[in-house]
Amino acid sequence: MQTAPTLFEPFTFANGITLRNRVVMAPMTTWSANDDGTVSDEEVLYYRRRVNGVGLVLTGCTHVMPNGIGFTGEFASYDDSFIPSLRRLAEAAKSGGAPAVIQIFHAGNKAVPDLIPGTDVVGASAVQVPAGPFNPSGVTPRALGHGEILEVISAFGDATRRAIEAGFDGMELHGAHGFLIQNFFSPHYNQRGDEWGGTLENRMRFPLAVVREVKRVIAMHAERPFLLGYRVSPEEPEHDGLRMSDTYALIERLIDFGVDYIHASLSNVLEAKPIEATDDRTVAELIAANVAGRVPVIAAGQVRTPQQAERAVDLGLSLVAVGQGLVMNPEWVELSKQGNEGLIETEIRTTKVPEIALPANLWDRIQFATGWFNINDDHAVQAQKATA
Repeated sequence: MQTAPTLFEPFTFANGITLRNRVVMAPMTTWSANDDGTVSDEEVLYYRRRVNGVGLVLTGCTHVMPNGIGFTGEFASYDDSFIPSLRRLAEAAKSGGAPAVIQIFHAGNKAVPDLIPGTDVVGASAVQVPAGPFNPSGVTPRALGHGEILEVISAFGDATRRAIEAGFDGMELHGAHGFLIQNFFSPHYNQRGDEWGGTLENRMRFPLAVVREVKRVIAMHAERPFLLGYRVSPEEPEHDGLRMSDTYALIERLIDFGVDYIHASLSNVLEAKPIEATDDRTVAELIAANVAGRVPVIAAGQVRTPQQAERAVDLGLSLVAVGQGLVMNPEWVELSKQGNEGLIETEIRTTKVPEIALPANLWDRIQFATGWFNINDDHAVQAQKATA
């Protein structure tokens, strides 16, 4: 089966940046930075191995403040001393001829206590975070003060300047996955009574202040077209968490503020539906319909084959992010374009790990995760049993 032509047609953003196709390398954490927060040789090789066919590269996230680190082995961007490291990453990400966008964030209440100064985890409010894979016991953060909030906003701007100086073609704000930007937007996690919380308008204040600051820095420092994207998790599982109506309201304001694209992070692009669904439309369809072509929409979530990517474009998406598919198949785009879909792996084979340039720490994580392995792979079976 040949892939739909639309998937491999060029795409041009409003600022003139043109992509050779609509396949985006999804931002995925590799857990593989050097101990000093610089980009490692393994990460450089990981990107160089995977960027030759895609239309756009989104890097994994980087923390804008020392207390914003969310993963072990995460590369940093909170100081000018990291610009050479960021430049190495930009060069690797752009080595295949596609523009590269760096994703920046502050982990907020999902920061790893042992990795941040004084184990001082901060958030919008002192609301406990459920136990998770990176904070097994759960954490109750300290609510940021007004002055600290302004410092965080400024830090996002400083990291944007560094991204420009490092040679990236854009920056994506990670406003998803419950990290600090979403933390302020969430009606569950933001229980503040000042101008930074309470009403929907006040809950949007921090995300929009970050966008405003980043736009200011781009206007001041970028001498070439530079993209600003914004990643969202459209809903939260908590009974009083985010719902689609909140996300629609935020998207309206983001468009007003001049973001270049919206990136929806979904559990499954083709299947995920709203918590309070009233019909069969997926979240991806609903967001694309709500945006109505005013800015491009990207979505990520379990797109592994070209057929799935084609269907995602048919939902109304402008661009489709491929994550695990590219991790397992560095030549995913080439195989898809050549009609060799049958050669695309949808489960990782341990025998192929050496040739696909997986950083050691990423491979360690994969071995104890679900959804990656061929069930007949003995190594995989043993790894899965070890987690049972």
